[in-house]
Amino acid sequence: MKEKLLKILVSISFLFFSTSVFAAGKLNLYNWADYTPEDLIEKFEKETGISVTVDTYDSNETLLAKLQAGGGSTGYDLAVPSQHFVEIMIKEGLIEKVDGIKDMPNYKYVADQFQGPSFDPNQDYSTPWQMGSASWAYRADSYSGDGSSMMEFFKPSDEVCGKVAVFKSPEEVVNMAHLALGSSFCSEDPNEMQAVMDLLIEQKKCVAVYSSEGINERLMSGEVIMHAHWDGYSQVGKWEGVDDLTYAYPKEGVVGWFDSLVMPKGAKNVEEAKAFMNFVMHPENMAMLSNFAAYANAIPESSKYLSDDMKNATNIQVPDGIPVKFGQACNKESQALIDKVWTKLMQ
Repeated sequence: MKEKLLKILVSISFLFFSTSVFAAGKLNLYNWADYTPEDLIEKFEKETGISVTVDTYDSNETLLAKLQAGGGSTGYDLAVPSQHFVEIMIKEGLIEKVDGIKDMPNYKYVADQFQGPSFDPNQDYSTPWQMGSASWAYRADSYSGDGSSMMEFFKPSDEVCGKVAVFKSPEEVVNMAHLALGSSFCSEDPNEMQAVMDLLIEQKKCVAVYSSEGINERLMSGEVIMHAHWDGYSQVGKWEGVDDLTYAYPKEGVVGWFDSLVMPKGAKNVEEAKAFMNFVMHPENMAMLSNFAAYANAIPESSKYLSDDMKNATNIQVPDGIPVKFGQACNKESQALIDKVWTKLMQ
């Protein structure tokens, strides 16, 4: 009975956050570029009185390096890593345990299959943000291929050679290469990683730029025809006028990811961060995220608030039979091989 009463009181405390509680509250959010809708932030600020500052990064590796260098004093209260990086950050002590996640009023909206995920089984550190995949996209009016093989990206035809762009981080690119070659993520086999290196170096002859930002702008301008991409962000490109922008679902599969909110070590505005975590899990607010960034989410009831554009988004619909393989946290041996490949590629 006492435990039940305590849960009720905790729920009430979350439900009645008010401007009087957070009159001078602040929240510093560190998130991916083009991943935080302004109207969501404005809604949160209006409801709570908390002032939010958003800084951005371009890759999980950039975020990880920032937290590793920060030593518990990054100045950020929340960040948004992908699933395997949450696991790494937990192991390295880079993020805080968050008391009472399961008792947050809006946690009840999280689909059962996404509660207690493998990278945070006790739900001690994270709450869901968005989910999607990484592959590549192309301007269909300027390319005669159909995106049915990952090798179209890694061995570009003369038609697109010189007009290909690649993410500027190894995380998804190396895994995409593994899919193309049929080898394993986090491989410890030097021969397999040599094959990955050879494939990436061969592709480099046709690469115009390595960048994880400005992707849709680059495709829209015609600077490139083919670009490493994310499913939702490519859909945003279609909405913004690149009508022929097509996200590839090659037969070998795509790289899956699941992003979450976490609290970096040394976060100062803990209660404000917890308020934002709870806020985002409400179906209406999670739908605002999906309507903006065009990614799927872990809140089924958010479907009631999705825009017609989002409901009909073609680039995020995974065709039957196409594998979605999620990235993993690699051990030291396999990560050293990945780093070696990427260092050589970037020379």
